[in-house]
Amino acid sequence: MLLREAGPTLALGLLLTFGSSIGQTYFIGLFAGAVRDDLALSHAGFGGLYTLATAVGAALLLWLGKAADRFQPGPLAAAVMLLLSGAALGMASADSIWLLVLALVGLRFLGQGMLGHIAVTMLARRFAAGRGRALGVAMLGYPIGEALLPVLVALALAAFGWRAIWLGAATVMLLMIPIVLRLERAIRRTAQGRHAPVDTAAAPAAGWSRSQVLRDGRFYALLPTLAATPFIVTGVLFHQVHLAQAKGWTLPELAACYPLYALAATGAALGCGWLIDRIGAIRLLPVFLLPLALGLALAGSDIGGGADGTALAIAAAFMALVGATAGSATVLFGALWAEVYGTRHLGAIRGLVAAYMVFATALAPGALGWLLDQGTEPQQLLLWLAGCALLCAVATLPLLPRLQQTRATLSPGQAPPPTHHQGPADCHA
Repeated sequence: MLLREAGPTLALGLLLTFGSSIGQTYFIGLFAGAVRDDLALSHAGFGGLYTLATAVGAALLLWLGKAADRFQPGPLAAAVMLLLSGAALGMASADSIWLLVLALVGLRFLGQGMLGHIAVTMLARRFAAGRGRALGVAMLGYPIGEALLPVLVALALAAFGWRAIWLGAATVMLLMIPIVLRLERAIRRTAQGRHAPVDTAAAPAAGWSRSQVLRDGRFYALLPTLAATPFIVTGVLFHQVHLAQAKGWTLPELAACYPLYALAATGAALGCGWLIDRIGAIRLLPVFLLPLALGLALAGSDIGGGADGTALAIAAAFMALVGATAGSATVLFGALWAEVYGTRHLGAIRGLVAAYMVFATALAPGALGWLLDQGTEPQQLLLWLAGCALLCAVATLPLLPRLQQTRATLSPGQAPPPTHHQGPADCHA
């Protein structure tokens, strides 16, 4: 029933999450060597520019994320894709540092930031009882991209220059625009017909504003847990070659495990969506980081190093466990804010949250790189990160009763009820 009656909405969400791939770290990182060679950049130089571009993208998302509350998702996504095509053209023609930075800002803000933000906001707003399943289906665009694009790019790099691939990415973005607009028209026809999509409705009257959220102590208490997945996963994947070498894994061995990452992310996204519809997103907060913590602990241990027969098995388990948390986190945090704060101002709230998460991804490569440069052993670093993930998971346990106290019960303009920890919110009043 969900797929039959809400097919156009889910298809649009899936297309947007897949389209965001060209702004993701794993995709841009495939061209890092070629970009450094063409523009005579060092590893640190390119990493610094990437961090700068990601931070600027986070600031833009904080400012412009509320557009998802003001415009229909189809036309807004089409405009973003048009600009994203321009950013891809900028990458294809980048012959200076400044043009490279501008292109990276566009890719990070429009690709990693806005397209996924539009998709999640649309689905969380239009679905109620089936929100988890809807998000689980539409978020499959992420693992599909992770499974297909690295292989396609690797093959294309062997036949074409890296600039030609970015020209192709720009063309694909343009070709997706008519599909997005057609799906938007199908959604409107369905809504105006005899049956609206399952659980689809206009934004409810109740819902917290962004200023109210910024006065809620629970929001600040969730921030470390919120940042854990993007920070750790981005940092580890950015330094994956060095970490793999320290473990004794070859790069082909690690690359061969990426389909397992995508499969685990797919299964976790669907499973997480199913659980959200039955027990709610709030109750899953203490468990979604556990696979990541286990995977990091396995990679940081002495098991599976060198050339023994367990090396590939540990690499596969590591990638699958990291993928499981990555897949579930996207669905979980897509539904959580709607459960806790309602959907009236969901775009503005998610813009704030998404900007914070993008900023976390900006800090990760530099922060972990600094630790490695200071002499931290890669396996020791992985164990530290495993401990951080586990600590963030445990820290959510005392929050659960408070998060379930008010679940989008405010009317517009009504002040949020007092919480037990209001300290950090004072500076944002």
